[in-house]
Amino acid sequence: MVQTGERLASTAAERYLLIYMVAVLVIITSLVVVFFIVFQKRKNKLLLERIKQQQAFEEEIARAQTEIQEQTLKNIGWELHDNVGQLLSFANMQLSILKMEVADKLKEKFTDTSDAIKNSLSEVRALSKTLNNEVILNIGFEQSITNELNRIKKLKFKTAELRTFGDKIDFTNLKHEIIIFRILQEFMSNSVKYSGAESLIVTIEYLDNRLKITAEDDGKGFDMDNVEKGAGLINMKSRASLVHADMELFSKPNEGVKLVLMYPVNGVGI
Repeated sequence: MVQTGERLASTAAERYLLIYMVAVLVIITSLVVVFFIVFQKRKNKLLLERIKQQQAFEEEIARAQTEIQEQTLKNIGWELHDNVGQLLSFANMQLSILKMEVADKLKEKFTDTSDAIKNSLSEVRALSKTLNNEVILNIGFEQSITNELNRIKKLKFKTAELRTFGDKIDFTNLKHEIIIFRILQEFMSNSVKYSGAESLIVTIEYLDNRLKITAEDDGKGFDMDNVEKGAGLINMKSRASLVHADMELFSKPNEGVKLVLMYPVNGVGI
């Protein structure tokens, strides 16, 4: 009986010890799990904060670059309008005076030169307007695009036109209006320089609180997988990101280039 009691007591002690060890193990495991979860949350929070800081830094850099570029364009616009424009006007006036003093057989040559200077003066003045933010805001987004299309049509294209659909929505942020225009201006400039296109179409669709802008040419295009990402494309993407616009570029060899911008008109930003 004594041995049986001792055996039962020993078994009970072992059972309590086992329960105690299991309980300790469960507590330790729980603490490890809780610590791991807390650690992961803290780690994720730090990573998220770091990402936000990096994004804020990149936005600040992009904003500074954009402001510098805009000021540079503005200065160039003033120089073209005030200085180059005045020089061309003076040259044209001098030619007109000389034209009256030369023989009739030379007047035709003076007329051709005078016409060339007049066209150059007109082009310089049109270009200066597209570089000046105040002018763009003054005449409006659509008219600025139309003026730019008319200007480059004289240089290169058989067709260059703006198409609009839907009820017009005004920009709530005028800085965004300038930046969106600069993106389109960059696309049009690239079309003039590289595409070999004959047609350029810009389409504006006014949707519910969104602006969908499509610009496309019928030029030689390029392979999207192998294209070298130059400063122009990087600049366009940087500007689009700055105003929280989704930007996509589509192209295939011999099928032209297409730019699609989706901009939240009432979106936040700089």
